Amino acid sequence: MRGGFVEGLFLRRLNRFLVQVQVHGRLEEAFLPNSGRLEELLVPGNRALLRVVGPQGGRRTSLDLWGIFTGRIWVCVDSRMANELLPEAVREGLIGPLKGVDELQREVPFEGRRLDFLASKGVESHWVEAKSVTLVEGGKALFPDAPTERGREHVVFLREIVKRGERAGIVFMVLREDAEGFSPHWARDPLFSEALKESVKEGVWVWVLRFRVGRGRFFGAEPIPVELG
Repeated sequence: MRGGFVEGLFLRRLNRFLVQVQVHGRLEEAFLPNSGRLEELLVPGNRALLRVVGPQGGRRTSLDLWGIFTGRIWVCVDSRMANELLPEAVREGLIGPLKGVDELQREVPFEGRRLDFLASKGVESHWVEAKSVTLVEGGKALFPDAPTERGREHVVFLREIVKRGERAGIVFMVLREDAEGFSPHWARDPLFSEALKESVKEGVWVWVLRFRVGRGRFFGAEPIPVELG
């Protein structure tokens, strides 16, 4: 079963990165690879999709919480998938500023930091951060769903890169299919939202992809409009 998926029921969140689920009638703990609040998804009794990862050094559980079924759609809550999905989206030409990329490097150091990707096409390069989005309200995808100083620092750092004459952008990956547009979550994190808006004014580009999510898989993606507010 290792490497596959198993369904269960979500019961409760134990701490920031650990949840309790019921699988085949047994109580189990699962790693939650997402630091967001996820309050609208982590509802007791919701169906949960868990990836079986097997015992690994330092882990207290062999399960990862991958997805939650809302009663209508699956939502992927594994924030690591944003970085896993981006290379395929680049290959398929789904990210406008990155069309025609020759090389895509992961986790590239830049002045003491590591950025998610460095995309190169000829002499042109783009420093890129990828963010996963799970919150949708009134048809609009919102990020973040919890205040994120780290996320704000990423945006400000990309702005500084652009000021030096290089190119930089953020790709928001909406890991659910029911969003018609995207906006920063001004009510939840005004500091991040303002930083994003100002960074775009300075030349940082933003691209948003909405994914159709199934039981443990993705069925495709398409760009959706961005409204910075």
